[in-house]
Amino acid sequence: MAPASTQRRFGPPLVIAHRGACGYLPEHTFAAKAYAHALGADCLEQDVVLTRDDVPIVFHDLILEEVTDVAARFPGRARADGHYYAIDFGYAELTTLAVHDRIEAGGAAAWPLRFGERLPFRIHSLAEELTLVRGLNRATGRRVGVYTEVKSPAWHRAEGKDLAPRVLGVLAEFGYRTAEDACWLQCFDAAELGRIRFELGSALKLVQLIGENSWAEAATDYDAIRTPAGLAAVARYAAGIGPWIPQVVSWQATGAPPVASSLVADAHATGLAVHAYTFRIDQLPEHSGDAASAHRALFDVAHIDGLFSDFPDVTLSLLGRR
Repeated sequence: MAPASTQRRFGPPLVIAHRGACGYLPEHTFAAKAYAHALGADCLEQDVVLTRDDVPIVFHDLILEEVTDVAARFPGRARADGHYYAIDFGYAELTTLAVHDRIEAGGAAAWPLRFGERLPFRIHSLAEELTLVRGLNRATGRRVGVYTEVKSPAWHRAEGKDLAPRVLGVLAEFGYRTAEDACWLQCFDAAELGRIRFELGSALKLVQLIGENSWAEAATDYDAIRTPAGLAAVARYAAGIGPWIPQVVSWQATGAPPVASSLVADAHATGLAVHAYTFRIDQLPEHSGDAASAHRALFDVAHIDGLFSDFPDVTLSLLGRR
């Protein structure tokens, strides 16, 4: 088992509503975000991609068909690979799509016990979402933060578009400019985060997301990043890391004690916060047993500083905050 980590750098653990309260309502819809705010989440997450007319929208994928009715509404607009890309549509067109719970390639629900109904939920812009958060914070007196991801910046550049400056511009319009503001900015692409810090001059709290090299999420060597030397390099431009849960803690068999990797302790030693992803009660970590056991392993054994959760109320409850 890894050594105990140093004290959490940013105070009590953050509960980050992953794509909103998407365990209950379709991801990245206003309904999912408003519900997550009402449930008590500390931050609401925004994945951001660009439209054809350069509007930053809150949407997880580059392609549209897994969570919208694009194929029915715009037949014939797919690329040769069969996918409908958000970047091929204007913002006005995208707002006509109906958003639904995620489906798999054959049309089956990715999580069959979730909301599952078809209602006119829609795609919205980053500016609209930040307006929603501002209004909810004003109405409730809370200071719920935003946790924004620059999605696939190298892919956008290959398409002739530069995503990061547009995201930073919208964030700045809403007052998110400094490390003291209630905003975290994340990306899987290490080179892009370095650019955001040093070339674009952002003072926001940056987070280096960490995937597996086999995912080909970015031209970033995540195995190298997870070493002490790699983390020290990350600390020169970022305030935290966002690892996948199995990179932080694992179980050899059901009922076996959790085994923490050294990643959190190594990150804390360089001054980096650790926000792990993603907790789902309908897709628990392998062999973890139940939600309570998974949370104890993450917070009390591995000592993470925050958790992306599809079910923020469950995470808050297990942290004793509900």
